[in-house]
Amino acid sequence: MPEFSRFFGIVIRMFVEGGGSHGQCGWLKDRFGLSWQVVPREMGELLGGPDRDGAARAMQAMLQMQKLDVARLREAYEGIPARSQG
Repeated sequence: MPEFSRFFGIVIRMFVEGGGSHGQCGWLKDRFGLSWQVVPREMGELLGGPDRDGAARAMQAMLQMQKLDVARLREAYEGIPARSQG
């Protein structure tokens, strides 16, 4: 997901380094206090897919993230055990 990572990096520089803040689940607050969420295209299929248990697992994984990691969200959706973050 290099496109999303590159875009997210640009947005972080614009918003956070310009006086904003970085929050959970891809949320950012700009220097004016407006909140924005940076969401990869795949989120719709992962959170709204036909597997309701998979969608719930993806949602739980997302709640643990700041920058959304599509590979980890897909693994959660598919029921693949979480990798070590070390």
